[in-house]
Amino acid sequence: MLNIREDIANARSHDPAARSAFETWVVASGLHAVWAHRWHHWLWNHGFKFIARVGSQWTRFWTGIEIHPGASIGRRFFIDHGMGVVIGETAEIGDDVMMYHGVTLGGRSLEHGKRHPTIENNVTIGAGAKILGPITVGHNSAIGANAVVVKDVPADSQVVGIPGVARPRNGMVAVPGEAVDDSGRSWVDPAMFI
Repeated sequence: MLNIREDIANARSHDPAARSAFETWVVASGLHAVWAHRWHHWLWNHGFKFIARVGSQWTRFWTGIEIHPGASIGRRFFIDHGMGVVIGETAEIGDDVMMYHGVTLGGRSLEHGKRHPTIENNVTIGAGAKILGPITVGHNSAIGANAVVVKDVPADSQVVGIPGVARPRNGMVAVPGEAVDDSGRSWVDPAMFI
């Protein structure tokens, strides 16, 4: 229950369109997908892999967001708009990660083992970005919209282009809580990641 309240508060801090906690709880498909994933991940880790896979497919049907039950996701993970997001089996996502629609955390090989990305804490991933392979995106980094990332990204970097090129952020404002609107709520301008 505590995580649900925390998730709703986190979603409201990242989405200026969220008008109330109740509305966010009812309509935020990104939160629904994450909440369902927690249950499916528990089932996956306790040997109920088939049920977990079936459940994740139903969640995909209802939300448009596919999260493999084997993926590990930290706290305050928020998917804004959500549709078309795919998160692979061995993906690892840290705390305070924000992602927009159309993002893929995918693999580059058919081998078993670690084949999906690791996203460290406080990373923002723009719409349509593809992060492929067992690479690591360092903490406090930002991935631009539609970037294709196939190499490790150092901490405190921004990545744009195809293939993605990483550069230091040089004090760029992108950390949730650093930008504040007139009502005092913190937010991140998605356009800064384009």
